[in-house]
Amino acid sequence: MTVSFVLEPEQHMLKKAARQFAHEHLVPLAAATKAEHDPLARAQLARPVMERAVAAGFLKGLIPQPFGGTASSGVDASIFIEELATVNPSFVISMAGPLIALAPVYQAGRPQQVQRFVAPFLVDSGSPVAAMAYSEPAGSANFDAEAPAEGTRTTAVRDGDHWVINGEKIWASHLGGWDGRGPDLMVLVARTPVGVSLIAVEREHLTRGFGVEEHYDLTGLRGCLTSRVRFTDVRVPVGNLVGQEGQGVQRTRDAFVASGASIAIFAVAAMRAAFGVALTFARTQRRGGAVPVIAHQAVADVLSDAKGRIEATRLLGWRAMDAVITDLLKVVGVSGYDLGFPLMEHLADALAYPVIEGSNVGVRRRQLHTMIADMGWDPLAASGLA
Repeated sequence: MTVSFVLEPEQHMLKKAARQFAHEHLVPLAAATKAEHDPLARAQLARPVMERAVAAGFLKGLIPQPFGGTASSGVDASIFIEELATVNPSFVISMAGPLIALAPVYQAGRPQQVQRFVAPFLVDSGSPVAAMAYSEPAGSANFDAEAPAEGTRTTAVRDGDHWVINGEKIWASHLGGWDGRGPDLMVLVARTPVGVSLIAVEREHLTRGFGVEEHYDLTGLRGCLTSRVRFTDVRVPVGNLVGQEGQGVQRTRDAFVASGASIAIFAVAAMRAAFGVALTFARTQRRGGAVPVIAHQAVADVLSDAKGRIEATRLLGWRAMDAVITDLLKVVGVSGYDLGFPLMEHLADALAYPVIEGSNVGVRRRQLHTMIADMGWDPLAASGLA
């Protein structure tokens, strides 16, 4: 397969539309988010902007074409995500819930389930949200562990034509929806008598026995609404089981493949934004000297190295954002440590990327261990040199 880094005309149009939307709507949202101290009120600021994004067709752009959306390729999604996340990554993460939550539905859902569960996100108005209810308060790196280990603690027990769900979930953006009454769709990772299974929980099922215990005030990604929610005898029809009972482990891992890959693009966006701040600083500030600081070779070297690594990360998907942003802080010196200086925002956001969206080190390392221990694994296969 030929690899090309030249954008098609349609991709240039996508980039232009996303950049314009980010400039018109996400820049003001970012400023308003920074000024609001309450995490719930802060997240609510994004709702009218989400409505505009839905009207612009951006939510459909996260749904693959075979399922009624407009997403045609990973490159298109990367262009779209980078443009928005460079300005406001919190907004993109909040909007992108269907990217993870619907993945098991695409893969294992029955035709009628696909049609029903995807429909709320093919709209041209409103602000629908979805959540993959995976993480739990006591940790989920070993969610697939069998007894006597705890593994997944949330349980779903069959009672006639319903699953009865009890437990707690945490972290996923919009677990509580916009109003604390749940998202439009939640794909829940739960332990059933057969094993870990996935159950699609719709908003209508959360009218009884569901509640938000706490909203979290995050260090970075401040606009994301992350919460701890509790299920107490929540009843969901047995027909909402996604795939086969007991097959939830692999389906859960598969759900985070696309979102895990997207973290590289969020990293690019963070580095790109940080680079812009550092470059403007270096071009305009003399810091008491005779020339702008960019005229000094040491500063120019940091910027040049950072730019090369940003391009490599974008084109190759290599996540090097931690080291790059730290280097760019050196350009602006101690000023970058001020919370009022924009560079710290990008660093705070970037710190989240190694542990969210299935990029959790514990989860990914276990998958890698399994892969390299397989006698059929070829270490050159990933590069195409096998």
